[in-house]
Amino acid sequence: MGVNVVVVHGDILDRQVDVIVNSWNRNIIPWWLLLPQGVSGAIKRRAGTEPFKEVAKYGAIPLGEARLTSAGTLNFKGIIHVAGINLCWYATEYSVRQSVINAIKLAEANSFKTLAMPLIGAGSGNRSEKWSLECMLHTLESIESNVKVTVVKFSP
Repeated sequence: MGVNVVVVHGDILDRQVDVIVNSWNRNIIPWWLLLPQGVSGAIKRRAGTEPFKEVAKYGAIPLGEARLTSAGTLNFKGIIHVAGINLCWYATEYSVRQSVINAIKLAEANSFKTLAMPLIGAGSGNRSEKWSLECMLHTLESIESNVKVTVVKFSP
């Protein structure tokens, strides 16, 4: 049981996968008021604003849920935005677990075979890389899916 997962160091935007995960907020604050950091900032710089305009159309995203958008100018089939942090900008075990589960479900529903995700909850979620990775791996071990997952620990 468990998902086929590998952990790598690098830039999520350089992965050769069908879809990537963006650890997003709950969509309560308009995207254009935010100064995206980390993965979101890198996506905005390289993909343009289209994915963020698309995710805004979904309105408020319940904690731990996922929404699919286009990849803008990036060479992916899409971007899965997960609401991995609460309104206090803090990741919880629940928010990370549900984000991982719902990203996998959305990938399956759209027939994506490969997915790369960052450390959900690290950085803007005020959690350590170690905590985030352990929570994500524990979750991935507990679910069954044919989607191949790459967890990317950012390194320049």
